[in-house]
Amino acid sequence: MDENKIRQIIRAVISDYNTEEKLARTVNENTVPIEISARHVHLSQDHVEALFGREYKLRPKRELSQPGQYLCEERVKIVTAKGEIANIAILGPTRKETQVEISITDARTLGFEPPIRQSGDLAGSEDIYIVSENNMVKAEQSVIVAKNHIHMTKNDADRFGVFDSQLVKVRVQSDRPITFEDVIVRVKDSFYLSMHIDFDEANACSLKRGTKGEIIK
Repeated sequence: MDENKIRQIIRAVISDYNTEEKLARTVNENTVPIEISARHVHLSQDHVEALFGREYKLRPKRELSQPGQYLCEERVKIVTAKGEIANIAILGPTRKETQVEISITDARTLGFEPPIRQSGDLAGSEDIYIVSENNMVKAEQSVIVAKNHIHMTKNDADRFGVFDSQLVKVRVQSDRPITFEDVIVRVKDSFYLSMHIDFDEANACSLKRGTKGEIIK
């Protein structure tokens, strides 16, 4: 084989390799890490004090992936007339309004049908009792099933070509690949890039550590 023919073959191989690398980077640029958001409670300071004592401060246990958010040492029970679930995590810091986030499976255990909502959209949501070792409070209009969503910065949004509050599809790259529709994009420069789904959704797609999803606009 002459030298020119060898060079042509080498150039073709390099061209194919570069094309594959470019495609791989393109796919990677459209993916986001996926995390499970387990059932949890965000408490108002009034409810913190009612449950744990006057001027009580929640005790951080460990930081969460979103900056400024943390898991607390304290745990509570949530109760309805038809059921209860114990050992519920409290996430800090405190909020203006108490919010309880559960899955649809949890809701069936508790015997009601909370709406699927964005965090903070609590008007008309379900009531629940929150119980500590020492006291109990009724948290009115506090229970939702959290709508799956993606946290990202403005730079991330520009890179993906999306905007705040946009609805996108996300195809999960797992052993049981499924596509979530109407996933809401939440943009804020303090966010860390990740998609949040609950345990029901995680089980449906066989989510494992390191699983990613591809954003489809």
